[in-house]
Amino acid sequence: MVNIPEIVTEPLDRNNLASLNKKRTAPISKESVFILNARTRRVDEPAQPAPQGRPQPAPQPRPQNRAASPQPAPVSRPQPTPAPMPPRVPDMVMPRFANPLRKGQKSSLDPQNRGVRTLKACFGWNIIDARCEVDASAFLTAATGKVPGDEWFVFYGQEVSPDNSVKFMEDPSGKDREIITVNLQALNSQIQKVVFVITINEAYENHLNFSMLKDVYVRILDGSTNQELVSYKLDEYYANVTSMTIGELYLHNGQWKFNPVGNGVNRDLAGQCAMYGVEIA
Repeated sequence: MVNIPEIVTEPLDRNNLASLNKKRTAPISKESVFILNARTRRVDEPAQPAPQGRPQPAPQPRPQNRAASPQPAPVSRPQPTPAPMPPRVPDMVMPRFANPLRKGQKSSLDPQNRGVRTLKACFGWNIIDARCEVDASAFLTAATGKVPGDEWFVFYGQEVSPDNSVKFMEDPSGKDREIITVNLQALNSQIQKVVFVITINEAYENHLNFSMLKDVYVRILDGSTNQELVSYKLDEYYANVTSMTIGELYLHNGQWKFNPVGNGVNRDLAGQCAMYGVEIA
């Protein structure tokens, strides 16, 4: 079960994870099988013979002067109204990337040892299909590659880590879509990596995927100066991808570095939670 810190208003459960796996069809049960099997005898089945020893009544002729009963007119069933398309999200103006990286090109975030203390991971994207609702999240993992506990998963439903070092927010300025800030000095010593994931809400239920997105990026800023340290923009958008590990901060020999991962998988947010050890109640 999830132990949510006091700063979280709601427990981490299936209701505040928008893209949890949902059963799209009812399971087969005795009742549904009975409904399938409860049909009248087919016309090509042989009729059962009448019991022996009991005379069968002769068929009575139909009266010729009786008007045939009028057949009721077929009832037209109203067609379901298709769900209206959500309004198109306006495209955002892409920022200028000062220090872009290629996929897998790892880079130090403080090569000159200036003492960078806070980082801002700024995320952006544009949407081709208006049904896509996209969000960023962060998994704070230990050396095992798993989160120490469920509360070390920061997203729109759990906006702050237990040590108050990592915070999620929507960008109030509108320059980016969402921001996850990281206070490196306040970060718990057992955390060795901060993994950033981009997901499409209810991708399975609505048959959505990353081919319906464009301009997905992350840029890492110095939290004190807002100067870009590194950035990474996706250049691959596949129809079999529903969530993306876009990049990760990781500690190496006492220095924090950034790895532009860019690996997409056919998993929703619940599937990503399973990958990093977050248990959903």
